[in-house]
Amino acid sequence: MALFKKKNQAAPQAEQPMDLESVMKKYDRESNVRIWEGAPKIAVTCVLAAFSLFCLYVTLFASWLEEIRLTSFVAFIVFLGFLVFPARKGQQKVNHIPWYDVVMMIAGTAAFLYFTFNAMTIIQQGSFFQWYQILIGIVGIVSLAEVCRRSVGIPILCVAAFFIVYALIWGLANPSLWGRLNYAVRYLFYSKEGIFSTPVNVCSKFIVVFIIFGAFLERTGIADFFINIANAFVGGFSGGPAKVAVVASAMEGMVSGSSVANTVGSGSVTIPLMKKTGYKPEFAGAAEAAASTGGQIMPPIMGAAAFLMADYVQVPYSTIAVKAILPAVLYFIGVFVAVHLEAKKLGLKGLPKEELPKLKPLLKQTYLLLPLALLIYLVGTSQRSIQYAAAIAILAAIFVSLFNKGNRITPKRILEALAAGGQGTITVAAACGVAGIIAGTITMTGLANTLINGIVTLAGEHVIIALFLTMVCCIVLGMGVPTTANYCIMASTCAPILIRMGVPAIAAHFFVFYFGIVADLTPPVALAAYAGAAIAQANPMKTALTSTKLAIAAFIVPYIFALNPAILFIDTTVWEVITICITSFVGIFSVAASLEGYLLHHMPAYQRIVIALGGLLLIDPDPITDLIGIVLVGVVALIQYASKRKTPATV
Repeated sequence: MALFKKKNQAAPQAEQPMDLESVMKKYDRESNVRIWEGAPKIAVTCVLAAFSLFCLYVTLFASWLEEIRLTSFVAFIVFLGFLVFPARKGQQKVNHIPWYDVVMMIAGTAAFLYFTFNAMTIIQQGSFFQWYQILIGIVGIVSLAEVCRRSVGIPILCVAAFFIVYALIWGLANPSLWGRLNYAVRYLFYSKEGIFSTPVNVCSKFIVVFIIFGAFLERTGIADFFINIANAFVGGFSGGPAKVAVVASAMEGMVSGSSVANTVGSGSVTIPLMKKTGYKPEFAGAAEAAASTGGQIMPPIMGAAAFLMADYVQVPYSTIAVKAILPAVLYFIGVFVAVHLEAKKLGLKGLPKEELPKLKPLLKQTYLLLPLALLIYLVGTSQRSIQYAAAIAILAAIFVSLFNKGNRITPKRILEALAAGGQGTITVAAACGVAGIIAGTITMTGLANTLINGIVTLAGEHVIIALFLTMVCCIVLGMGVPTTANYCIMASTCAPILIRMGVPAIAAHFFVFYFGIVADLTPPVALAAYAGAAIAQANPMKTALTSTKLAIAAFIVPYIFALNPAILFIDTTVWEVITICITSFVGIFSVAASLEGYLLHHMPAYQRIVIALGGLLLIDPDPITDLIGIVLVGVVALIQYASKRKTPATV
């Protein structure tokens, strides 16, 4: 859900490290689109805008049969997917679409529309399907997979292909290959257990409206406002630009869900400033990547996966958003502490006062937050459905833009925002469809129960083992698989394992959600970190390793709420929440200090080990481990304080 793509925003200094559009195209598959100009561009824009209007109408007003709504939605996705995305990366001919793309576009769209116009017949015919219906289903599945390959990438298709091959060869009991193929196509294409399962259903009902909202909000200039307000508040402190990156990304994360787009958008400003301040290039790229990736866990929108989580766990979306607040705050505190300690270690200063934006004029622009505040209010009070709340927020975004002459949303820009929302939906919907195929195949073959029973047996009564194995699965699967699809797969396989081990359902789903996200920072496939490295002109692998170190909170916080769900406001009191927040903060701070090798001054190896151990002990909710952890951290802090007094000149 790439909502903030400021591709050509110039850094506030002469050096422009790299063409930002080329960075987006290299690391963000969604940016590799066909080149349309003149009348064809207008036509394509109108078609994309019409799709957005279709989605708004269907989700807000229509009461169609679910099979008709979902199949027509995916038919649009297939049509637009071939229209917008070329078969491969590289230079594209202007206003050109190859004949074979036209054939696949028509065939794929027709396959889903066949289901749309024959929905009642298909529902009533039971399990008996004609051979041509199976062929139509195969064409539909293959065409959706090809759209996913073009807009998302190959890794998710490798996962889907593995499970489908497993189902056709080993997983299904029918003795004939045709029988297995027939059953698989019926299950994955003609039922609500495959393509048209929860991910696509949630995407068509909720996610698409928020993508359109984000496209309108972007055009109000709110992204620039977030960066400027962050500069005004923290830009002048030690290592200011890195802190600006953290604060601005946390604010942008409230309405955005793309790690790469956030990294390139904010990083075009913050990364050159970090380098100018004195940060190493790999650290500058890593800090922006770590902060931008955290945008997906920041309420209220949290990318697309938050809506899916609400459906999987069967709780209101507002409940998910509220429970996500403390973990998200802890994550950003962890990154903020890390960049602060790095700045102190290097003796870096903040930006000069004359280069900082004035706070008073910025406060006059706080009206830009009205659409977001209205959305939070409507969703939080449940006065309107999520869809209606987002639609009202869209109207509010148009209204507030009227007070900003430079970013006024005119009829032309309304058309552009609708088109951007339609294009942004293609990638998410394609990933949701293929994720539905994967989850459906796992369910169809009974592999989910086999996996659950195997890991539960392996872990025994040790929850920590199940948590660790789940973490590894999420990170490995997340290497190249979008967060939305990663979460869908993990919600079907690994989350039930944790629930069986006694972890509350919401905590289990948050756990797999978090570790699916950090895959964007974890080598060897760390797309957000690589995008930051490209802008910073740094070594990609060093940047990825540094970003993993900076985002250490993302590896700690999930264990905190899995072992002590109080942080998610589950079966707790105010005092327990306060206690867990304090111990968690101290633990994250201590681990960050250990990794940086700096507290009040440089720490020798033994102090780094002791303070890291103390920080990790504070993760465990047991009062005894908390006490030991506090003692260990306190001892190191006292030693640091005493030695600093003896050597006041030490930086």
